[in-house]
Amino acid sequence: MTDAPPTAPSTVAGRYEIGEPIGRGARAYVYEAVDRLLERPVAIKLFHASSVDIEELRAQEVEARLLGRLNHYALTTLFDAGIDESDPENPRFFLVMERIPGVDLKRWIRREGALTPAQVAYLGFDLAEGLQYVHEAGFLHRDIKPANVLIADRRSTTRIRGKLADFGIASIIGRLGSSGTADGTAAYLSPEQVDGQEPTQASDVYALGLVLLECLTGEPAFPGSKTETAAARLERDPHIPASVPGPSRELLRSMTALLPQDRPSLDEVALAFQTASLRDLVQTGRVDPATLSTEEERRMALVRRYNILDTPPDDAFDRISHLARRLLDVPIALVAILDADREWFKSRNGIEIEEIDRDVALCAITVQTNRPLAITDVQADETFRRNPIVAADPSLHAFLAVPLLTSGGHAIGTLCVFDRQVRVFTDQEIDDLSQLAAMAMRELDLRLASRRAVFDR
Repeated sequence: MTDAPPTAPSTVAGRYEIGEPIGRGARAYVYEAVDRLLERPVAIKLFHASSVDIEELRAQEVEARLLGRLNHYALTTLFDAGIDESDPENPRFFLVMERIPGVDLKRWIRREGALTPAQVAYLGFDLAEGLQYVHEAGFLHRDIKPANVLIADRRSTTRIRGKLADFGIASIIGRLGSSGTADGTAAYLSPEQVDGQEPTQASDVYALGLVLLECLTGEPAFPGSKTETAAARLERDPHIPASVPGPSRELLRSMTALLPQDRPSLDEVALAFQTASLRDLVQTGRVDPATLSTEEERRMALVRRYNILDTPPDDAFDRISHLARRLLDVPIALVAILDADREWFKSRNGIEIEEIDRDVALCAITVQTNRPLAITDVQADETFRRNPIVAADPSLHAFLAVPLLTSGGHAIGTLCVFDRQVRVFTDQEIDDLSQLAAMAMRELDLRLASRRAVFDR
């Protein structure tokens, strides 16, 4: 950031303590902040006080309402919105969002260089999933670029994780923004937008293809001035290096096809990148080849449908894990979701670990068998001792996990507990934990039904 940001209030809405600026756009600055009520880090998008244009105010409201309707692991989450009146003569609209530890993709590429094909497959899967979710909600993003992709700084090194941000010029599908079809960043506009046509879902697919191609090369596909970069895509397709693996090369070529109808759907894009990432996991020995099975693909599709991965903690699932601790009189209870390469904890009652690699996850055994798993003493088996939770606390002994089962009988994860004594869990205790797992699934099903009801309006 070269220009100094405007003076920001020390506190917004009497609750959010403003820190350093971490991003900026044409209409707003983004600051790191602390929510003093909940004692958590957040990011605040504070719009310029000079914004008095009616269309500008309407755009701010649209962005807030859009973010408020979206809840997906590959999108930034909106916590709050309002008007800051600390300066009564210059009220300012603000959005409070989750703070993603890390940097945006533009800075990541500048700092780390080009990504590997495997990293691009992981990132492409996340962003395609998130963008498809936005489209299903009835919106276009219209400004997909590296600066609007946040790369999470995660404790686990198993894979890169991306989140799509900044919906400032997003629009309802089939309805244009007031500034015309060419809104967005010139280097990532689709040919039809450059040609003055209305953007469609395929336009977002094109922009995503250019972003992922830049990840592989470290350079924009169409450099130059706004006029040069806009005109170039009408004359030629972007160059895709021969070093890019064949399947990914063909996918990126189709995503950046000149004609919108020649581009794949985001469902096809997500599936292709998922297959590429799973193939990488198998080749590097991090998961069993069975992960590529049709049955596992179905299971992972269900995990994605619930949109629970990497979502913030919430009371509903924390209550369930707390009940499990009390009911079975154990020190640790977890609501765990099994991803392609990891076991991620939606609720972790008694530990601080957020996720572990799939190949050492006890959860994976329960998911594969669709049956409860009861272990009298995890310390007695070298395989179980490889689990990071077990390795970090040698006093842990007994373990019980029951599957989180969908109505179709697929296990997306587990509700599990650890005890610090050698113990044989009774049939009644296993049944009690299974009942709590069913409560967790009912909560997920209710949320899924609620989202569908909103999007079907």
